Amino acid sequence: MDLPKTKEELCGKYYLKEDLIKLCKAHHLPTTGSKADLLGYICNYIENKPINRVKAKNKKNDFEPSPEKIIDAHYSNNEIHRAFFKKTIGDKFKFNVQFINWMEENKDKKTYKDAIEAYNQILSDKKSGKKTTIGKQFEYNQYTRDFFADNPTLSRENCVKCWNYKKKQFGNHNYEKEDLMILGGNGK
Repeated sequence: MDLPKTKEELCGKYYLKEDLIKLCKAHHLPTTGSKADLLGYICNYIENKPINRVKAKNKKNDFEPSPEKIIDAHYSNNEIHRAFFKKTIGDKFKFNVQFINWMEENKDKKTYKDAIEAYNQILSDKKSGKKTTIGKQFEYNQYTRDFFADNPTLSRENCVKCWNYKKKQFGNHNYEKEDLMILGGNGK
């Protein structure tokens, strides 16, 4: 995979995280962090700017959470926290994007009791059908949601065909009605 020559060229294409990691490895850039972090490393490299590395998480986190404690400044989604949340919330607990983001935003601010309440609210909102914002790094998920909102009778196979076409295009990767042209007579 060739390195794009400009930031615009990089950001105009769709990449899987594994492809970004390969690009980073090929150019001796950091390979950890989110897709946005990796894109940032590559953009800085293309523009000859210093690399802003993601701060390494404290791997030795012996902090013991409890409901009355403030969320640890070095919080990570590790087995200690998973066990704590399963014990306090129940076996239904699973890390999800909304909760992970809430925890990140509330380190050193809120208590673990607040976190439990936030998790239960996230589940309640989901059950009531409330739509959440899908992060930029999950373009496929957003595309799928928008595709089926506009085409409830079409199949997953139709959606995947449209997505595979769309992700190869330069520019935005949002669902648009015109994407259905790829289906020919199979779609609408």
